[in-house]
Amino acid sequence: MGSDSSARCFTNESVNFFYMNSNKNISDVWRKRDYAVVTLGMLVCFIVIFSNLLVIGAIIKNRRFHFPIYYLLGNLAFSDLFSGVSYLHLMFHTGPWTIKLSTYQWFVRQGLIDTSLTASVLNLLAVAMERHQTIFNMQLHSKMSTRRVFIIILSIWMIAIFMGLFPTMGWNCMCDLERCSTMAPLYSRSFLVFWAVLNLVTFSIMVAVYTRIFLYVRRKSRQMSEHTTQTRHKETVLSLMKTVSLILGLFVLCWTPGLVLLMLDGLDCEKCNVLQDKDMRRSFKELLCCLCPRRSGRSERNFTTLENSRLQTIRKVEECNGSSLLDHDSEVVVDKQ
Repeated sequence: MGSDSSARCFTNESVNFFYMNSNKNISDVWRKRDYAVVTLGMLVCFIVIFSNLLVIGAIIKNRRFHFPIYYLLGNLAFSDLFSGVSYLHLMFHTGPWTIKLSTYQWFVRQGLIDTSLTASVLNLLAVAMERHQTIFNMQLHSKMSTRRVFIIILSIWMIAIFMGLFPTMGWNCMCDLERCSTMAPLYSRSFLVFWAVLNLVTFSIMVAVYTRIFLYVRRKSRQMSEHTTQTRHKETVLSLMKTVSLILGLFVLCWTPGLVLLMLDGLDCEKCNVLQDKDMRRSFKELLCCLCPRRSGRSERNFTTLENSRLQTIRKVEECNGSSLLDHDSEVVVDKQ
C-alpha cells in the first residue's frame, strides 16, 4: 500500500478509511463511556460559554474596564467562548458519530479546535507582553491606543484562522498515507510537530516573561514606601498579576500534556503508545506516587500475587509435561535467598 498511497490522493475516501490506516479504532456502537464523555463534555462546554459571556458582558458594561489590558482579557474570554462552542460542536461529532463524517466535516471539526487554541495562546502572549511593558514602566494601565489594541486583536484572529485552515489547504496526509498521524489520522505528522512545538515554545516564552515580571515586582515592592497611594497601586498590580497568572497557569497545565502527546505522535514514536489510555494512566499514577511515601504492605501484596501467578503457571506446565518444574523453581528460589 506504500507505493500506491504515494502515487495518488485519497480525497474521496471516508474518515473510517484513514482511521483504519492509522490503526485507530472507531466504535460504531454507543457505549457507557461514550455517553459519559459526551454528557460531561457538553456540561463543561455550557459552563465555559456561560462564564465567558459574563466576563465579556462585565467588560463591556463597566467603564473602569475600558483599558488595553481588559480589552485583551475580553478577547481572551471571547476566544475561550469560541473554544466552548468548538468543543460543543465536537461533542456532536465524536464517538460513533465520527464514522459518519465526511473528510470535509472532519477538517471543520478539527479546524475549529485549532483556531480556538491558537487564539487563546496568542491572547495570553499579548497579555503577557502588555503586562511586561506596563509593570516595568511602573504603570497600572498601558498607554497603548485603542486603535493599536484592536489591530493586535484583529491580527490574533487572522493568524488563528490561518492556522486552523493549514491542514485543509493541503498540509495533510490524504496524498501520503505513510505520513498520517495516529491521534489525528487525517493530519500529517509534520504538521503535528510544527503545531506542538510552536505552542510549547510560546508557553515557554510566556512563563519566562511572567517569571521576570514576578521577580521585578517582588524586588520593587520591597523598595516601595508605605504611602497610601503606592500601597494601593502595589496591591492593584499584584491582584491583576495573580488573576492573569492563574489563567495562564491553568491553561498551560491543561494543554501541555496533550501537546506533548501530539509532538510524540508527530515524531512517530512507536514506543510511546499515544493511544494506550491504560498505560498513560498508569504512568501518571506512578509519577504521582513518587511524591507520596510508599507502603511496604502494598508492595508485598503485589509480590505475593505475582509469585502465586507464577507458581500456578508452573503447575499447569507440570501437569501437561509431567516434569518437576516446581521442584526446580523452588531450588532456584532457595539459592537466590
